[in-house]
Amino acid sequence: MLDTCRVVAIRHGQTSWNAQQRLQGHTDIALDAAGEWQAQQMARALAAEGIEAIYSSDLQRAHRTAAALAASTGVAVQHHAALRERCFGFLEGSTYAEVDKRWPDDARWWRQRDVVARPGGGESLLQFSNRCVGTAMQLAAKHPGGVVALVAHGGVLDCLYRAATGVGLNAPRSWQLGNATINRLLWTPQGFTLVGWNDDEHLLAAQQTLG
Repeated sequence: MLDTCRVVAIRHGQTSWNAQQRLQGHTDIALDAAGEWQAQQMARALAAEGIEAIYSSDLQRAHRTAAALAASTGVAVQHHAALRERCFGFLEGSTYAEVDKRWPDDARWWRQRDVVARPGGGESLLQFSNRCVGTAMQLAAKHPGGVVALVAHGGVLDCLYRAATGVGLNAPRSWQLGNATINRLLWTPQGFTLVGWNDDEHLLAAQQTLG
């Protein structure tokens, strides 16, 4: 249909801070070796998807993941700072356990998913969701009848899932958000609907081959 756009949403590959369970936010952390490998497997899986545009967060963990997809599809990456992860202010760089211990109030607001609190002086959930979902809607609207890839972060994909399913921002997460997984949405002028989520078959199959 000409008034729809297929959206392939991809979380960046793993970083060392992912493995250490550190809050990354706007801190610009590179992919680790596992993340680079994940990005390559994702890119191979989507090489024939018919993607006509690739939009990525400008943080290097997303950019490197998007670059792998660009190499496999021949489609240039367009960077958008509005697709960045949520900003966590001075909490960035700390492990979840450190936040719990040193800043219990911030930890409580964050873990209870208070939508207006700004842990660490960063963004509130409401500000963050409005930013990234609004941007994703605008980008998809540019490609009626087409297929676009959005390469971003776990928090961004979480907001897209909620926008597509009607799950509130303050509800606990009950779905997976793996690194370099493939997630599918359909955009219409009315919003997003969910098609498929957390597809990691390309990673599992590659691991089996290596094994």
